[in-house]
Amino acid sequence: MAWQTVRMNESTPNVPPVTEGTRLDPWLNSYAARAHRMRASEIRALFAVASRPEVVSLAGGMPYIGGLPLGDIGEMMRRIVVERGEVALQYGSGQGDEYLREQITQVMALESIVAHPDDVVVTTGSQQGLDIVTNIFIDPGDVIVAEAPSYVGALGVFRAREADVVHVPMDADGLIPSALEETLVSLKAAGRRVKFLYTVPNYHNPAGVTLSAERRPQIVEICHRHGVLILEDNPYGLLGFDREPLPALRSLSPEGVIYLGSFSKTFAPGYRVGWAVAPHAVREKLILASEAAILSPSNMSQMAISAYLDHFDWQGQIKAFREQYRERRDAMIGALQEYIPSATWNVPDGGFYVWVKLPEGLDSKSMLPRAVTARVAYVAGTAFFMDGSGAGHMRLSYCYPTPDRIREGVKRLATVVDAELETVRIFGAAASASQTAVDFPAPDLA
Repeated sequence: MAWQTVRMNESTPNVPPVTEGTRLDPWLNSYAARAHRMRASEIRALFAVASRPEVVSLAGGMPYIGGLPLGDIGEMMRRIVVERGEVALQYGSGQGDEYLREQITQVMALESIVAHPDDVVVTTGSQQGLDIVTNIFIDPGDVIVAEAPSYVGALGVFRAREADVVHVPMDADGLIPSALEETLVSLKAAGRRVKFLYTVPNYHNPAGVTLSAERRPQIVEICHRHGVLILEDNPYGLLGFDREPLPALRSLSPEGVIYLGSFSKTFAPGYRVGWAVAPHAVREKLILASEAAILSPSNMSQMAISAYLDHFDWQGQIKAFREQYRERRDAMIGALQEYIPSATWNVPDGGFYVWVKLPEGLDSKSMLPRAVTARVAYVAGTAFFMDGSGAGHMRLSYCYPTPDRIREGVKRLATVVDAELETVRIFGAAASASQTAVDFPAPDLA
């Protein structure tokens, strides 16, 4: 329908007449082509429902902020404003505060990364790091190789930049080297250049698995041989339950890996502070892209992170988080064993998530409205694949609810699963999306 200028009332200004569009959006045909590829995150779309107190949310990956010494942090923030407010509330460097960048190198040393502060770019969360890396490397139609499944926030960025994402399967030890090799060879034979491999090697979001120590050098070698850059996204690396952090991929190939880190999971996401570490020439372009997007990261947030690292036992706090999340993981696994034994899942040894495979014939996306009616929320597996597959899986998050709430949420979810299974038994399974997600062995229920 062509747009026609309409005066709603005397206080509504005339909208400039245009020849195309709709009444809902007169500028529909003025957007760039890439804007039409943007999609709302399935997780963000759940927030309005999942935040209701009567709903047990097993959906969002929100860290347990209540475990922080909030009173002491409040006093820290007060002192920053009173004593250094003229700096904290002012513009800053586009690359980020130099002292914080030096502290970040010390944090990364826990994962065997040796870096200079000059190679660090502070970002507004690691999500901005994802965006600026994609911005400087991807033209429409370029290929990004990513794990199957992949972090939904990364897929949103890749879609917005009009990348062609090719998924590579994982198993219980992470990305499969032989599958990566086969994919890269196939793409090269088809005349397609892969710009980078995107991977979450530690306590994967959503699959919950960790790339094994044996596979890490194999993945780096394969990418080096094929001339493929690695984008290593690592927000969970320090949150392992039963072992010390594995060496980062960046530690194995400083010139072949861009590393993304974040304080959102180990401190607090509200500050929106992350970072990227890149080869020197790449770093310069990352700074330019960041300055074009935000001018500079928040001085206030950076100074808060710096003060926290200087004056608090942040490593002790991470250990406390690890124990809290381990307790919640155990509550999740125990509840799944008790209430939904017909499903299968991995047992993560760190991070925030369990990746659940539903019984044959169930569709997690079509089941979600009925789950919300039962006052429990999760994320359907389709959110984590570029082509919308994965309907036979769901991601359950255990990081935020208490153990009692986790058990109650899984109990509610079980009623929905049981009802769906009864429907399938009576009427048969409806046609479901192709299930190319990670398959794990059945859990030991003994």
